[in-house]
Amino acid sequence: MRFFYRFFWILFFAVTVNFKADAQTCTGSLGEPAIKETFGAGKTYGVGISLPSGETNLQYVADECGGQDDTYAITTSTLSSCKGATWQTIGQDHTGNRYGYFMLVNASYAPSIFYTQKVDGSKLCPNTTYFFGAYIMNVLRDLSFTKNYVKPNITFRIESVSGNLLGSFNTGDIPSIKENDPIVFTQYGGFFKSTANGEDLIIKMVNNAPGGLGNDFAMDDISFSPCGELIQIGFGVPTDNASKSACVHDNLSYTLVSAQNGYSNPDYQWQQNFNDGKGWINIAGAKASTLPVSLQNTVAGSYQYRVGILNQAQVGSEACRIYSYPLTVNVYSPPAITVAPTTSTCIGQPLYLSSTGGDSYLWTGPNNFTSTESSPLVTNSASTNNNGTYYVTVANHGCSNLQQTQVSVFPAPSVSPLTDITICEGSSVQLNGNGTNVTHYKWSPATGLSDANVANPTASPSVTTTYILSVNNDGCPEVAPTASLTITVLKKPVADAGKSFKIFEGESIRLQGKVTGTSSSTFWTPASYLDNPNSLTPLAAPPGDLTYTLHAAAAMGCGESTGTVFIRVYKKLGIPNTFTPNNDGINDLWNIVNIDSYPLADVNVYNRYGILVFHSIGYPKAWNGTYNYAPLSIGTYYYMIDLKEDNLPKMSGWLLIAR
Repeated sequence: MRFFYRFFWILFFAVTVNFKADAQTCTGSLGEPAIKETFGAGKTYGVGISLPSGETNLQYVADECGGQDDTYAITTSTLSSCKGATWQTIGQDHTGNRYGYFMLVNASYAPSIFYTQKVDGSKLCPNTTYFFGAYIMNVLRDLSFTKNYVKPNITFRIESVSGNLLGSFNTGDIPSIKENDPIVFTQYGGFFKSTANGEDLIIKMVNNAPGGLGNDFAMDDISFSPCGELIQIGFGVPTDNASKSACVHDNLSYTLVSAQNGYSNPDYQWQQNFNDGKGWINIAGAKASTLPVSLQNTVAGSYQYRVGILNQAQVGSEACRIYSYPLTVNVYSPPAITVAPTTSTCIGQPLYLSSTGGDSYLWTGPNNFTSTESSPLVTNSASTNNNGTYYVTVANHGCSNLQQTQVSVFPAPSVSPLTDITICEGSSVQLNGNGTNVTHYKWSPATGLSDANVANPTASPSVTTTYILSVNNDGCPEVAPTASLTITVLKKPVADAGKSFKIFEGESIRLQGKVTGTSSSTFWTPASYLDNPNSLTPLAAPPGDLTYTLHAAAAMGCGESTGTVFIRVYKKLGIPNTFTPNNDGINDLWNIVNIDSYPLADVNVYNRYGILVFHSIGYPKAWNGTYNYAPLSIGTYYYMIDLKEDNLPKMSGWLLIAR
């Protein structure tokens, strides 16, 4: 068990219960819980240990999703995946402690007593009305298909160990928490009267609903608190119980008074709680119905006071003491104001002031300016008349602070128009950004610029680019006049004369020139044997091997590009079909015209039987019609000539040797 303080007088007005006819109701004030079951706490998320033997007949499972019917867990949370995501995701216990445990119940299928706890009667005040409460949550989500699931319905029974029923109250059907509503525990309970002889008590909790689909719930913080006569306290008079507010360093003085009926010669004890972790502590000697309070040079915090009363006959039995609701004095620090030390704008632009940190504001400034807004508009069109110091008094809970901002109105910036520029690829140009009342320049994009934050950067764009210039004045953060220019980049031409060609003498071929980039003129050199040397694709008919050059001149003198193409012109062979090697000096040799143009030519001559009678690589010396130095006989022979040039076919035919 663990014990902590609560103001259960508040709960009395919120609880609706059904009692037996002889049950008592509390019409006064509640005391500290005499019994408090919180199920403990861990140091991290997870499950706790099982309850002591005899407290429940349910089976313990160490699982944040509980088990099947007739089981329970002690856990800090439930998971979003529990029971097919039909359970609420609970991340903390009733008090908000994320590591605090609660009891997670998957109720038995048949109605039964699921929780029993014995209470030491000596801890209770005899013959006294007590409030019994427990915080419970239906863990089933309120989904369309779960609306007909079983809702938890629990009866609380307070009995003496001798079997007398002291109190009985029922929760009714506990509804599911609607989607998007806060996932919170709700307190259920009622009042009963303790025995006159201090007899021990038994708490019994009865599950009235059947198990199966639904009837799953979480429970936390089971407590007994004594109920006594109503105690009223206030500042000066019992009815003045509203919280008081003050500021740090204030000197405060109050007389707290109490009023009650039904106690003769009561024992008073005033307590204080300064919310410093110590909780409620008795004030030494504060035993009268009134309490003088003096707080000097106060510091920020919440100061609370209450009075506890006992009948004279119960003095020494603190479990019987009941307490008033607390009186609170809240001491606040001056608000932490957020105000810029300087505020600026440009002539003709709106002037706004800005401050945060309080619940009320009062601005004052030049020209009788006043405003109660946190961020007021001074003017829609500022001028130098608005220069000066502006003050703001910011208050929070009645405590104020003063700050100031210095307003400066600057001349508005302007920028001169820009002129478009054309440059050659690979060239640079200096931009000329001229402005008036300008403190900052900004070119965009920054690509290709030597410095994007100066007025006159060097621009070296690789492609045509539009640059935008923005300027402003330090005092005009909202003003950004712009101008723009486009730098057209003339791409240098690239001349491509095309592939080389091979033709025979007397043939023509069309050249395949191309130019990429920007050019102002194109032409071929030499112009010889071209039908149009200024065309990219002229018709060429050179009589011999020739290399042509394509020239592409760039616009604006941005350079020239050239490319070459070679035309190989093959000579036509003159192959005689008859010669007379008779040494008469006339037609004695087989003279092949132009064979010398083919130094690798393979020349072969065969007789009618296919026998090779002549072979030569190249044709350095004309054949004289001999074979092995002996003259060949008159007749027909056959030749085959391979010029050994790509794409040229082999040549064959016959020849006649005559004498």
